[in-house]
Parts: sequence; structure tokens; C-alpha cells
Amino acid sequence: MPEFLTLEGKTKIEKQLSELEQKRPKIAKRIRDAKELGDLAENTEYSAAKEEQGWVEAEITRLQNLLRSAQIIEKVEATDVVVVGARVTITISTQKHVYTILGVEEADPANGKISHESPLGRALLNKKKGDTGVITTPNGASRFTIVDIN
Repeated sequence: MPEFLTLEGKTKIEKQLSELEQKRPKIAKRIRDAKELGDLAENTEYSAAKEEQGWVEAEITRLQNLLRSAQIIEKVEATDVVVVGARVTITISTQKHVYTILGVEEADPANGKISHESPLGRALLNKKKGDTGVITTPNGASRFTIVDIN
């Protein structure tokens, strides 16, 4: 399944990728400088630089793959069903909640952005205004009703 990204999310990831790529020469210099200090077995600077290099290279590869396979979601116009990119208003008990359904990379539940792969995101997808459903959380099952989709 492709990763879903908004244009804003894509731009943010491209910036992160650029910053990581700019770190490469600095890390390589740290490794060269540490090698000059002698015995690599007891050289903590060398070990730290190699560890950072491994993390940076893995993250660069992950972000490149993400961008390569990403499906960009445009702003969703009014729709009859919940899709990735939609903003959904639901009620759980008597409380209203507003969520935007996004890809995993941009999920931020504290700010109302949930992943389409999260339990609630999966429960909402393809539902219509007025539909109800049940979401199971660590606190138990909760019934929700879709109030609006935009």
C-alpha cells in the first residue's frame, strides 16, 4: 500500500532528506579525524561517528523510498464517504471530535491528525455521514457517529 502524503508533508520530508544529505560530509570528516587518533577499538569518537553515519544512511534510504512510493493527497473537496485526506467530525458519547485522515508519516493524534491505518482511521474509512461504528481502544469499546465529512 502506498504511503499517503499531503503536499505540505512531502515538502517537510524533502527538507529532512536534504538536511540529512548535508550531514554526510561532516560525518565522513568526523570518521577520518577519529581514525587519525589511533586505535579504533578504544576510540569512542570513531564509534559514535560510525553509529551516526549508519543511522543517517538508513534514514536517507527510508525517506527516499517514502518519497518514491508516496501518493500525494490533494485537499479533499466535500465527499459522501470518508477517504484519506478528508476531515471528519464524529461524536463519541456526547463529545464531538474532528479528525483529518492522513498517512502514517503525518499522523499527529494530539492535533487531530490520525493515520488511515490507526484503529479509528480504519473504522472511519468508507463510512458515510450518519453512519455509526465501534472503535475498540485500551479503555474499551466506544460507539461513534459520523456527523460531517469535508
